[in-house]
Amino acid sequence: MEPRHRDDPQRLTPTPTGAAVTRCLVIGPYLRNAEARAGATRADVGMRPETVVRAPEARLAEATGLARAIDLDVVESGIVMLSAIRPATFLGKGKVDEFAGLVKSLEIGLVVMDCALSPVQQRNLERAWSTKVLDRTGLILEIFGRRAATREGTLQVELAHLTYQKSRLVRSWTHLERQRGGFGFLGGPGETQIETDRRLIQDRIRRIEHDLEGVKRTRTLHRTSRKRVPYPIVALVGYTNAGKSTLFNRLTRSGVLAADMLFATLDPTLRAVDLPNGPRVILSDTVGFISDLPTMLVAAFRATLEEVIEADLILHVRDVSHGDTQAQSMDVDQVLEELGIPPQDERILEVWNKVDQVPPEERERLENLAARQSGDRRPRLVSAISGEGLDGLVATISERVARTRVALTVAVDAADGAALSWLHRTGDVLDTETSDDGVTTVHLRVHPSREGQVRAKFGERVRAAVAS
Repeated sequence: MEPRHRDDPQRLTPTPTGAAVTRCLVIGPYLRNAEARAGATRADVGMRPETVVRAPEARLAEATGLARAIDLDVVESGIVMLSAIRPATFLGKGKVDEFAGLVKSLEIGLVVMDCALSPVQQRNLERAWSTKVLDRTGLILEIFGRRAATREGTLQVELAHLTYQKSRLVRSWTHLERQRGGFGFLGGPGETQIETDRRLIQDRIRRIEHDLEGVKRTRTLHRTSRKRVPYPIVALVGYTNAGKSTLFNRLTRSGVLAADMLFATLDPTLRAVDLPNGPRVILSDTVGFISDLPTMLVAAFRATLEEVIEADLILHVRDVSHGDTQAQSMDVDQVLEELGIPPQDERILEVWNKVDQVPPEERERLENLAARQSGDRRPRLVSAISGEGLDGLVATISERVARTRVALTVAVDAADGAALSWLHRTGDVLDTETSDDGVTTVHLRVHPSREGQVRAKFGERVRAAVAS
């Protein structure tokens, strides 16, 4: 196992209750061919995305961060390079025996394997090491279960966890028959323990899916009500710990939890923001993405992520100070594609965050790289902590959102308060001018779906205008 290191106890985060934490060993079992490719491709923001592979050290650091996110005491962590994956135990027999001694000597209560284990591999490793074993999917599910605060989030996490647990039921209790069945004196075997567990899990999954349909209908009603006064939706997406919540707090002046940890926030948050010299928008902070995000989690959180699908503008927040920022960007693109949003979607605007944490020469390189990208594809460099670049970002948001609206000029009687009120409810009123003859000219932006209503109500008094 290489490299092996003992973590500093002072860096460990105690549990909120002060209870004893579980001693944990984190193992990063990675294939050698992936390591060779990673050595030549990591950490370059401007590289072709399809060539980027994470370095083993970065992958192990992320796995360790995931373990600490649920207050595990990571007393040892290390990398194991594999030439091939063993079907029975994932690792070779020599490594399995080596870790068995390590687990016993360090009194390890949980081993985290930074990979996807099959149910058989997980069971065999637990038997060999006489301790609990958790793979990457299980660890992420545990974090989501800890972070979920709302009923919706709890249901989504439980659905994903049950779907995962259903595949983990192995035939270890088949001798426990619930009843006798069949004809004759002896009868045949009835329902076994594993069959009962599988049926109970499936019943619970069906109930949760039914409840989540209600959640989906509620979200649809909320979106429908917002469309009556259709505020533009600006959604923040990005890799976990990229600074989305910090940026959200800066733009909305709210107090959403923002911490230097993976998956600090889980439940989505929406806030109305009045842009300077622009319309009111709804800003949405979504759950962070991560590499190898379990498909079951993407499916479970689809109702939440529909806010991204419906967004007028998607801010892809990237941590450019991270060594694997390009690989993280690929992971976000992959999840967005699963939602039907390709990387070349014109609604996506990249926000390169944490520029205050990069060296001056790297900062200059990033600025030159951003400047070479034309038009709407040009990223915006910001620091959500210091506020650097946020004014330019807000101006860009205003300009991009304005394109999704139709600019109109409407002439109404200055005394017609009902008409003026209707225009304010229907769109974003930018300016009004009242002439000496008692005619008020209203400059406004409306959603394309509302343009017909405005023209039908005011007829020839409506004309197209260039938004100011």
